Amino acid sequence: MRFDSQEKIIRQLEAVEGRFEELSIRITLPEVIQDTALFSKLIREHADLEELNALAKEYRKILQQIDSTKELLQDPDMADMAREELAELEPQLEEAARRAQIALLPKDPDDHKNAILEVRAGAGGDEAGLFGAELLRMYQHYAARQGWKFELIEDGSTDLGGLKESVALIQGKNVFEKMKYESGVHRVQRVPVTESGGRIHTSTATVAVLPEAEDVELNIAPSDLRIDTYRASGAGGQHVNRTDSAVRITHIPTGLVVTSQDQRSQIQNREQAMRVLKSRLYDMQREQQDSEYANRRKLQIGTGDRSERIRTYNFPQGRVTDHRIGLTLYKIDQIMEGDLDEIVAALTLAEQTAKMEAQE
Repeated sequence: MRFDSQEKIIRQLEAVEGRFEELSIRITLPEVIQDTALFSKLIREHADLEELNALAKEYRKILQQIDSTKELLQDPDMADMAREELAELEPQLEEAARRAQIALLPKDPDDHKNAILEVRAGAGGDEAGLFGAELLRMYQHYAARQGWKFELIEDGSTDLGGLKESVALIQGKNVFEKMKYESGVHRVQRVPVTESGGRIHTSTATVAVLPEAEDVELNIAPSDLRIDTYRASGAGGQHVNRTDSAVRITHIPTGLVVTSQDQRSQIQNREQAMRVLKSRLYDMQREQQDSEYANRRKLQIGTGDRSERIRTYNFPQGRVTDHRIGLTLYKIDQIMEGDLDEIVAALTLAEQTAKMEAQE
């Protein structure tokens, strides 16, 4: 590792340790605890820095061990042992530096948030809807594996068991950090159940993953909203209750329309619809107003153009290919059951590598 790189890492880690110590004191102050918004913000930052602070202590400890061991090189009786110890310590320092560099990379400020998941049928008719429903189930299983809560907000199921458009809220630790890579066009290649000739068809479904907006980030004027209620219905138009519990919210300035009908009461449906609306508005705001984010998108593997084809699921060959990083896995059954860890890890590594190269 170059000396200038080592010096830079040391300076950055010292700054982290200083900030972590400062936050550790501030979050105990009565005036901070009483300010709910400030306290939540500082607690989150403190938690985010905890791993880095531990890395900083580990890095400094190894450096101190190396310095002490180098002094022993001057003693003829201890030189051989010192050289052996250095041969073990220096790779440890390199590894600690690598982990520190990754942890010090700029993070998406939305990574810690819950996510709004939207799955829509694309090209391919009924088969596209069936594939969309399978993707939705895949994410539901993935959420369960992660210990997240998966809540369907809008069930766009069709009579055939597919979907037109479904929306879900996924809640848990750092949901958006892992789910953001799923935004884009997903392509399936297989023989549809409706195909009598055994021909392989290609269909698509579109996935959008939005960070859930927090109340402090958006101020929506009541006059900008038109709220309609109607009777909730199931697939095929069968009414599931006799009251006007379903809610449709229109944001007049943008024309965005959000519906929710899968909760038991009108109040619950209204709350869920507002969560989705705020997240869509926040996503629009991120893209339109934040020029830094617009530049940063190029380095973030999973948050590019949602019209981009990102992944192919080829059932006859049992493979899944992520086109952004050229990754092909021959375990389509496990993946469709929510085993996305290998894909997410590879995409995360690719994004981290791109960011590190951009800083050099």
